[in-house]
Amino acid sequence: MAKTNPVTFLKEVRQEVSKVTWPTRKETGISTAMVFVMVILAAAFFFVVDFFMAHGVRLILGLGG
Repeated sequence: MAKTNPVTFLKEVRQEVSKVTWPTRKETGISTAMVFVMVILAAAFFFVVDFFMAHGVRLILGLGG
C-alpha cells in the first residue's frame, strides 16, 4: 500500500466529500419522523408480545393471572 503525505490525503478526502449527495432538510425531517414511527411501532409490538408471554408463563406455572 503506497503511503501518501497528509496534504495529498486531505485533497483526496475533499474531492470525495464533494461527490456526496447530502439530504435536504425536508428529507432529513421525513427520515427522522419515519424512525420515530418505527420505534413506537416496535415498542408497542414488543410490549404486547411480552404481556402475553408473561401472562402465558404465569398461567402455566400456576402463579395466577
